[in-house]
Amino acid sequence: MRILIVCVGNVCRSPLGERLLRLALADEVAAGLVEVTSAGTGALEGRAMEPDAAAELARLGGSADGFVARAVTDEMLRASDLVLTATTEVRKQVVGITPAVLHRTFTLKELALVVEEEAQHVQVLPDVRRAMRALSARRGAVSRNDLDVPDPMGRDAARHREAADQIAATVEVLAPLVAVLVEERQAAEAEALEAQEAQEEAQEARAGEA
Repeated sequence: MRILIVCVGNVCRSPLGERLLRLALADEVAAGLVEVTSAGTGALEGRAMEPDAAAELARLGGSADGFVARAVTDEMLRASDLVLTATTEVRKQVVGITPAVLHRTFTLKELALVVEEEAQHVQVLPDVRRAMRALSARRGAVSRNDLDVPDPMGRDAARHREAADQIAATVEVLAPLVAVLVEERQAAEAEALEAQEAQEEAQEARAGEA
């Protein structure tokens, strides 16, 4: 499952979300089942994480080592099963770049609220993109909420902490969802493989009888 997190500069909010989600899904990432990356609509390309954001990431148990900011592209978006944005404005920009990702693009807070408040309606499907479309159908129920993580760029350490804590709170909700989606997909793939093997064995048996 490929997850892309997008903000503006790709030096504060989206890399923080990327590294925290990777940390929360460490087993799935290590097994190659989940890939979490980030980018920016107005990226400060080639830059490391902003120092205050990196400090907040470290406080939350993550590391900014090796991070390099990059610009979001149509190719990245099309390859992603889930796109998470810092704000509704960034979500709008992302969908403007690649309209095909409309039903699998949410703000971080938006998807977390859908999962929390609409849990009884959430469908966990082995097809991740179908699952995202099902979740998208519930977004209207949370549309009146504040769905943005404020941009702390150029502001004081307190604003960076506020943004970091908001992102961390969404990760606590979203990581279990991703883990379940991946588990469902693995189970479906295993079931399909078993069915294929059974079919091949049956064909071989019929050929032997002939």
